[in-house]
Amino acid sequence: MAVTEPAPAAVSAAHSAAHEGILRRQSARESAARTYARALPIVPVRARGLTIEGADGRRYLDCLSGAGTLALGHNHPVVLEAIRKVLDSGAPLHVLDLATPVKDAFTTELFRTLPRGLADRARIQFCGPAGTDAVEAALKLVRTATGRDGMLAFTGAYHGMTAGALEASGGATDVRVARLPYPQDYRCPFGIGGADGAEVAARWTESLLDDTKSGVLRPAGMILEPVQGEGGVIPAPDDWLRRMRAITAARSIPLIADEVQTGVGRTGAFWAVEHSGVVPDVMVLSKAIGGSLPLAVVVYRDDLDVWPPGAHAGTFRGNQLAMAAGAATLAYVRENGLAERAGVLGARMLTHLRSLAAEHPCIGDVRGRGLMIGVELVNPAAADGPEPGARPATTGLLSPGRSPRPLPPAPELAAEVQRECLRRGLIVELGGRHSSVVRLLPPLTITDEQAAAILDRLADAISAAARPHHG
Repeated sequence: MAVTEPAPAAVSAAHSAAHEGILRRQSARESAARTYARALPIVPVRARGLTIEGADGRRYLDCLSGAGTLALGHNHPVVLEAIRKVLDSGAPLHVLDLATPVKDAFTTELFRTLPRGLADRARIQFCGPAGTDAVEAALKLVRTATGRDGMLAFTGAYHGMTAGALEASGGATDVRVARLPYPQDYRCPFGIGGADGAEVAARWTESLLDDTKSGVLRPAGMILEPVQGEGGVIPAPDDWLRRMRAITAARSIPLIADEVQTGVGRTGAFWAVEHSGVVPDVMVLSKAIGGSLPLAVVVYRDDLDVWPPGAHAGTFRGNQLAMAAGAATLAYVRENGLAERAGVLGARMLTHLRSLAAEHPCIGDVRGRGLMIGVELVNPAAADGPEPGARPATTGLLSPGRSPRPLPPAPELAAEVQRECLRRGLIVELGGRHSSVVRLLPPLTITDEQAAAILDRLADAISAAARPHHG
């Protein structure tokens, strides 16, 4: 008896039923703390490069990239080959912190990419599988090395979800953590913006540290993100970063750079601190260094290596598949100049988006570095906005010494833009203090044509979402 293929409509109905069933069971079984699944009700079943295919048969351009984890996109051939090689070799997959050829190759490749001045005297600690584990290790490291307990962190920071990382993040408070102003143009905490705003932020930091009555505990370290990601895609000014390096060095305060999301070419340099020439004492690394698999490390200056055996550990710190995938990713990014490519393409995308902002009053600011891009949505009709006819300047275009009054954030509009993007087959993330920033984190391997498609879909989504709000 002949077997006939099901009709396309029947296949579509079957796909839709499977898709809905999986989502329904997820909602019934999983924690109320789940996040991405709420805003992105898709069921990925296949993926390659920039593209994800859902269980419902739809295809999406993925500008989330595992929150920046997928430097080479989904299932890149060099990553798959590296994983298969380990699997086929019969090598152990779980080795705690024992030495292996796979770990040696990963460490060698990672050290090859580190900023000059750190690589030649670096030590590495393999942590648990997530970036927040590496942050915990970094905080513990500098507290052990200095014998101090205080910590310097910045408003708007995000360093993870474990206790110590939350203390250093902007959404939590702890008496041991002094919160410092992080400079930005559009929502400058001092209402100045530009170089003057960054200078005031630096002087504030100096004053706080040198005032014996400031109430700030003597700090064991300063932790900062070269670009605040979850905080709204806010690049730190290079001059300000150099000031933070000088301020900490003069006071013997270890500087910790959180490069969990900015690292491995994302911002247009292999490590974001390289834009400013700053060499931190400690670097926290995760996400892309594992080539899509869980891996987190702390790299630090050798004179800080004073903690005893077992001072920090983690059962899964010996993930061999992640090290193999990570080494392949690091080498591919380095050998193919993907950091430089991210810088060029990201600048082009920012220029296009700033042109788009001129057409849409609901776009308050466009900012980013490399392929780490944010579009902040605002309410231009708000009564407390700027004078009639005035438009906020975009990052880099502010007049020296003054900053336009920022418009109120529009988180509901941002959420609607995210939904409209999904309807058009584009996956984007939201971030920022008020969840009003649409974030783009495409893989570093995207083509010019794919970048154009992303921008076209985003522009269409913004137009559709803004229409009912602004007539």
